[in-house]
Amino acid sequence: MRPKAFRAAFQAARFSSWAILFAIALLGSYLSFGSVGSALERAISPARFAAFDRPPSGKVVIVEMDARSVAAIRRWPWSRSNYAKAVDRLRLAGASSIVFDVDFSTPSDNAGDTAFAASLARAEGRVALATFGQSESSTDQRIIDALPIRKFRPHVALASVNIAPDPDGQVRAMLYGTMTDGTPRPSLAAYIAQRSGSAGTEFAIDLSIDPATIPRLSLIDVIEGRFDRSAVRGHDILIGATAIEMGDRYGTPQWGVIPGVVIQAMAAETLLRGVPLTGSALTLFVVGMIATGLIVASRSTGMLVATVGAPLVLIVIAALVAQHWLLITYPLVPPLGMIAVAGMICGLREAAARFRRQRTIDEATGLPNKKAMIAAGEMDASATLVVVQIDNYDSLQAVLGAGPSDDLIVRVSERLALIARDRAVFRTGDRQLAFRLPADHCLDDTLEGLRIVLRQPVEVAGRRADVMASAGVASGTDGVGSLLLDAVIAAEEAVRLGKFWHDGARDGAGRDADISLMGELDDALRTDLIEVYYQPKYSLREDRIASVEALVRWKHPERGFIGPDLFIPMAEKTNRIEAMTLYVLHRVVSDLAIWRIEHPDVTAAVNISAKLLSDTAFNTAVEDILKSSCVPTSSLIFEVTESAAMSDPARAIAALNRYRELGVAVSMDDYGTGQSTLTYIRQLPLSELKIDRSFVQHASRNVNDAVLVRSTIELAHKLGLKVVAEGVEDLECLTFLKACGCDLAQGYLISRPVPISALTEMLSIQMRFAA
Repeated sequence: MRPKAFRAAFQAARFSSWAILFAIALLGSYLSFGSVGSALERAISPARFAAFDRPPSGKVVIVEMDARSVAAIRRWPWSRSNYAKAVDRLRLAGASSIVFDVDFSTPSDNAGDTAFAASLARAEGRVALATFGQSESSTDQRIIDALPIRKFRPHVALASVNIAPDPDGQVRAMLYGTMTDGTPRPSLAAYIAQRSGSAGTEFAIDLSIDPATIPRLSLIDVIEGRFDRSAVRGHDILIGATAIEMGDRYGTPQWGVIPGVVIQAMAAETLLRGVPLTGSALTLFVVGMIATGLIVASRSTGMLVATVGAPLVLIVIAALVAQHWLLITYPLVPPLGMIAVAGMICGLREAAARFRRQRTIDEATGLPNKKAMIAAGEMDASATLVVVQIDNYDSLQAVLGAGPSDDLIVRVSERLALIARDRAVFRTGDRQLAFRLPADHCLDDTLEGLRIVLRQPVEVAGRRADVMASAGVASGTDGVGSLLLDAVIAAEEAVRLGKFWHDGARDGAGRDADISLMGELDDALRTDLIEVYYQPKYSLREDRIASVEALVRWKHPERGFIGPDLFIPMAEKTNRIEAMTLYVLHRVVSDLAIWRIEHPDVTAAVNISAKLLSDTAFNTAVEDILKSSCVPTSSLIFEVTESAAMSDPARAIAALNRYRELGVAVSMDDYGTGQSTLTYIRQLPLSELKIDRSFVQHASRNVNDAVLVRSTIELAHKLGLKVVAEGVEDLECLTFLKACGCDLAQGYLISRPVPISALTEMLSIQMRFAA
């Protein structure tokens, strides 16, 4: 790649990193200060408390107004003489304090009230009674204060028993105090723990305390003196209702629905241990941004996993330590959300980048391939492209074998690199290597020297092999793809003329060959000499052929078989691709009508060239064919390459949307080769992705290919797209794809491209593959 291309790639990557950082900063701000973040914090709070099992201090003892007490006393409301007996028993047993979570705001029977008031006086200030605020009625939300009746107040403290659940109805926090009758009152928890705090300010309840482990006594046992005095002596006693029929129950995220008095006891235990604090959201936002910066800066998969996993673990551990030992609760959702999303985005970016990189490498030799050469950029005005073709490659391969033949290609490329510009040599075909000459070259001298070098035998696998080669030369400013085609034609012309090298631009022979061949293509289209073959796509879920891809074949009456890799690029270059595509579409529609009689669910895919998506006349002709056809448009799929969408995004998207409106499905071929893969998958009206054979055929054995294939399938499915895997050539690969959830498989294992007659026979047989 040229320095200018490196700089452009670097600038694009840097912008992408800044964009990710900005997006994550917005996400972190939203999670830190928005309602969604608060809701998620509430959702994960049970897990935070479940990480630890904390025993209560034992200083707080609950005296339960339980079912046994209800059954023993029977009459409701109870006479307050029962509470008087309980206070006296607890006082004499040495209770440090006696706190009631019971409403005494209205008078009861006079004798009972008098007895209770007397017991409170005897307690000499060790009793606290409940005060609270409540709505006046269900329709009037004004708050009225509820205080104990006056005869109870002289010798007691007043403590608030208000409980305020979160918006989801769960109780997670308790107030330090409230205002009643114009006076700030401590909550029961603050009163018992002797902690001060502002009225209306909350603290988080330590829900890691198992409420079942808090010591308890039954009220009826206390009234009748049937309890261990040591269980009361020096303890703070909290009296309240636990019987179901008395109500006063609340939901908690960790322990389900429990009585209000138990929540009050857990809150008191929390404050007895210390004053819990809430850590700043800004602190972990900054931590999240630092971690995001490390993630974005990662340049390998291993580093990416480490920069995502390590911060996640460390932040969770640090937050739990701060919460359970330092009593500081930091919000976890913002940093964890920021890191997880940053990791996902960068993971997709890395997968797409590896996808693109791997597509530019010839796997057999490790040399950059044709795609790499095109991706390297346009040729400048003084550039000259050379294609070296090994004419006896088939013979050498038959003698040496596949592996040594690949080594032969590498050895030859090393010789070419000595004269290539930037020492860059590309494998552009099985037997072809291409490179650019330096700007200051002398063509005749350079290629004569190359001829002499290539005549020297090549040592491969301990054997000396004589390489017979021809070279084609092309120069100009038409672009790499066009020049490469010209150079290939020139190399073939060199073989025909019996020369080592040929420059088509020198005598116009290459152009003449183009014109001659394309003129014959016109005749072939008019006389139906172009054939349409079909390669099946096998449904891995239904175990049947579910679709086919239409492919053109040209058997010239004089030249024999002409490869589509040769005449299709030439047809695009000479503006004949429109006529060819319309010809193929006509044939496919006609053939569809034949096999739909017995196989109506088998669809057909037609390839659409990049140049045609923005051609109004072509799109109009396609619509005419679809509207005049007797087959439903849902039976057709238009396959386009990602590069097609990139050439003119606005027109391409409009054309593809129109096809989808007509009922035609749209498939993206060559996924991963463009510069904005994820963006265009989101924008284009796709129904299918095709994974190239270069990734699929070795995915069952190559870990990197497996990761790329599996991640692409998962991504496509999450976006509602089907996935077709090309290049399936063995059952091991088919089994792997089925395990990954791939929808369709295409390749020589299923079938080579076949004519319509063979296809209909295959459909009637409906072969099965044991994947």
